Amino acid sequence: MGPLEGIRIVELAGIGPGPFCAMLLSDMGAEIIRVDRAAMVGHDTDRDGNDSRFNLLARGRRNIAVDLKNPAAVNATLRLIDQADALLEGFRPGVMERLGLGPDLCLARNPKLVYGRMTGWGQDGPIAHIAGHDINYIALSGVLHSIGEAGGPPVPPLNLVGDFGGGALYLAMGMLAGIISARSTGKGQVIDCSMVEGSASLMMMMYGSLASGAWKEERGQNRTDGGAHYYQVYQTKDGEYVSVGAIEPQFYALLLKHTGLEGEDLPPQTDRTHWPEMQERLKRIFKSKTRAEWTEILQQTDICFAPVLRMSEAIDHPHNRHRNSFVEIDGIPQPGPAPRFLGTPTRVQRPPARVGEHTDAVLRDWGFSAAEIAALHESSAVASAN
Repeated sequence: MGPLEGIRIVELAGIGPGPFCAMLLSDMGAEIIRVDRAAMVGHDTDRDGNDSRFNLLARGRRNIAVDLKNPAAVNATLRLIDQADALLEGFRPGVMERLGLGPDLCLARNPKLVYGRMTGWGQDGPIAHIAGHDINYIALSGVLHSIGEAGGPPVPPLNLVGDFGGGALYLAMGMLAGIISARSTGKGQVIDCSMVEGSASLMMMMYGSLASGAWKEERGQNRTDGGAHYYQVYQTKDGEYVSVGAIEPQFYALLLKHTGLEGEDLPPQTDRTHWPEMQERLKRIFKSKTRAEWTEILQQTDICFAPVLRMSEAIDHPHNRHRNSFVEIDGIPQPGPAPRFLGTPTRVQRPPARVGEHTDAVLRDWGFSAAEIAALHESSAVASAN
């Protein structure tokens, strides 16, 4: 059932990093109840009009719809939290307190609760209260300025670094550490996860290089930012691309061998003054063959090579197929659970739920009587998609 079997978590529905964090924990076996807005029942489409079954970040959890402006709904939510190992929320600072679901109250009722809070800026500070998105958080942490071509503007790396890397993954790690601590000490705590701080943490190696003087803050001047010819993406004859990461000298030697440069009088690999000219030479060489031809030549070497695949191609790549890296749930191909646990295998527990799809079942399973459920419906504190 997964390594987190038996762990119960209440998730207050949000967007982006919070749902992704909950999805990761669900894939590992936790029972997670997603508490959604009653007003959204029957409106199961995203901002682009896509059906909720494509909202893969919501997979794996049952969904209950409540109206948190209704005191009866707040009380019902608190009863769920009372029985949980952890709570996960992604509102701006102060919102949960105003709803009557703040950490002081929840921890007073459930002292072992791990209260996970996901924000961009953190729970306090001069700009903690203002809106933002991934692009803003990684701008403040130094990440965004560091990514892009030499002489060009910063390039947003999708919303991978702030939302999902610096946000969801750090909150998931924090919540797991909090649950372990609570089980040994009997005391829960608040996890204050800031995407600014998480994304800055992901830049730890670069900040070390900056302090030593090895990192140049101009884009496209460093080993891993597109500056080095041996750590680069090259276009091929057919307009596709391949990636090369031949950092180590032995791997660089193989790159020279298989591109026909072996034996020439070349500058030292790490001489930055010659990187642009070497990059131009390799550009011409890689343009001489198609992506498939280079893959045939280089894939089974230690050059550190891979073809640059579209998402649709990645699903069908032989290595990914061999590993079952992608799974199909309700006819929708998607990445499978990661990482893998060989002793307690992970799985996708269920496809994304409609808002309010499991309202009555969740309340019943978590100890509400039939009369109490009926009363909650009568007062419009909860809603059901059924």
